[in-house]
Amino acid sequence: MASSKDFVQYVIDQCSKAGEIAVKKMMGDYCIYCNGILFGLICDSNLYVKVTDPGRKVLKEVVLRPPYPGAKDYFYVADVDDSDYLVELIKVTLPALPVPIIKMK
Repeated sequence: MASSKDFVQYVIDQCSKAGEIAVKKMMGDYCIYCNGILFGLICDSNLYVKVTDPGRKVLKEVVLRPPYPGAKDYFYVADVDDSDYLVELIKVTLPALPVPIIKMK
C-alpha cells in the first residue's frame, strides 16, 4: 500500500525545523532527506528512521521493524505529531550516518 500524499506532506512539515527536508518517490513510497542526507523512509504512511546509537537514546520507544518486506530494520516512529521530538531525532541521527559516497562519471 502506498503512502498518502497528505501524510508525506505532514511529515515534511513536522520535520522542517531540522533543515531542508526533501522526499523522493520510490515505488509508491518515499525516501526522506534532510540537507541532502537520506535519514529515513516513509512507507505505507509510516515513518522509519535509520538506526543509530544517538537516535536510540532520544526515541520515546525503540521499535525496530523493516519498512517493507526484505528490508533491514529501521526505527519505526509512531509519534509524528510531536515536531520537536522529530527534529531532535533527525538532528542526532544525521551526524551518526556514514558519509555518502559520491560516484564520479
